[in-house]
Amino acid sequence: MVISKPGIFFSSPKNLSLITPPELDFKILSKLDDKDIYEGMTISYTVKPILGIPVFWQTEITEVQHLKKFTDRQLKGPFKIWEHTHTFEVKDNGVLMTDSVNYEVPFSYLGKIIERLIIRNKIKAIFEFRKIVLEKLLIL
Repeated sequence: MVISKPGIFFSSPKNLSLITPPELDFKILSKLDDKDIYEGMTISYTVKPILGIPVFWQTEITEVQHLKKFTDRQLKGPFKIWEHTHTFEVKDNGVLMTDSVNYEVPFSYLGKIIERLIIRNKIKAIFEFRKIVLEKLLIL
């Protein structure tokens, strides 16, 4: 998706709530002090992904290349592994934003079944929602 100034928008972790589907009831628990993201920053929050059950999630910003890319990694939460890289590439007509997610679910075979039936589609829907919202917010 080619958008205008996404790196600036994503510099503030507070904007995450703007691009998360409302039914997930996303709430940031960390005191953020209006700081831009930085390597080592941890963000704690709750989200209600299934049946309105709150899940605690904590991520750490592991890499930041200002206005180019950043990566967050789950420290505590619902996944065995969660690593999400946001990349911003300047193009003639704006900025190409790319999300790359590497995740692994817990609970062995049962987790893999739940991932195929529910989790994969839920993640896809979240990123579809984000695309729609970001196009409205950032495309000039």
